[in-house]
Amino acid sequence: MSYKIGIVGVTGAVGQELIRLFYERGFPVGDIVPMASARSAGKTVSWKDKSWTIREATPEAFEGLDLAVFSAGGSVSEKLAPEAVKRGCLVIDNSSFFRMDPNVPLVVPQINAHAIKGHKGIIANPNCSTAITLMGLYPLHKAFGVKRFVASTYQAVSGTGAAAIIELENEVKAWVKGEDYAPTVYPHTIAFNLIPHVDKFLDTGYTKEEMKMLNEGRKIMGIPSLKVSTTCVRVPVFRAHSISVDAEFERPVDVEKAREAIRAFPGAELCDDPSHNVYPMPLDYSGKEKCGVGRLRKNDVFDNGLSFFVAGDQLWRGAALNAVEIAEAWHAQK
Repeated sequence: MSYKIGIVGVTGAVGQELIRLFYERGFPVGDIVPMASARSAGKTVSWKDKSWTIREATPEAFEGLDLAVFSAGGSVSEKLAPEAVKRGCLVIDNSSFFRMDPNVPLVVPQINAHAIKGHKGIIANPNCSTAITLMGLYPLHKAFGVKRFVASTYQAVSGTGAAAIIELENEVKAWVKGEDYAPTVYPHTIAFNLIPHVDKFLDTGYTKEEMKMLNEGRKIMGIPSLKVSTTCVRVPVFRAHSISVDAEFERPVDVEKAREAIRAFPGAELCDDPSHNVYPMPLDYSGKEKCGVGRLRKNDVFDNGLSFFVAGDQLWRGAALNAVEIAEAWHAQK
């Protein structure tokens, strides 16, 4: 059995990673149908010795497809995902549009692959920071039962897109030359700076990005009572997000048992030997399938508390890899 796969938003960074991962992981690809906006239609996209002509993403473009992965933003997903489903195509959506829809499974395969069976044509991919955080938090939840947590994110500029990467590069070059550079992607200079502002601010003072950690974490782990407070920060890192987490659990915690839980979890690897300067860092987890979890220690503020640090490639774990793993789990369940 092989599948004809559409990739919507193929010209973006996630779209390119999707092609690579589908082939490198041995998914049964019959053919790839790359799609993008009208301005990219007719151009070519390639991987190794294969090349394809990009189609304009229209309702008719989904005829004959088995599977389509959307990575082109919420407005495109809103318009075209239902059209793909009408034509018998399973949609895996990377945007935030369907994530909180009660009729759409929100899936991290290492946590809730069983939810795939309940799909009605669309399966949602989680936010990148949420997915990376859960690679450290979920195994600890299984060991001790999480009640609440506080998180601070350190989010790479590639999470914003290619223009943000270019902006960081140009700002660094300007700084070296002693020149001024007016930012256009972010409201402030990102080079040698931190911006505690990711996504739009809400009336509560939180941003939309910060609320995703709460709402998506509850849905994926099946804990409607979970309490979460998050501060999302953009940092001058090209690729891979990091998150600092302080969590409180139902049951007494033990650091060595926590390490054992991380070691046994398929989505993470233990990276925790501070005495030898070993801890997760974004440079080390760019282009890696697993997330690194380290700095594990008892938290002195929460009862039954643990603190830890996790780093992971947001283009993979938070987008392309998670989407491919959803496809793999769906295929395995057929």
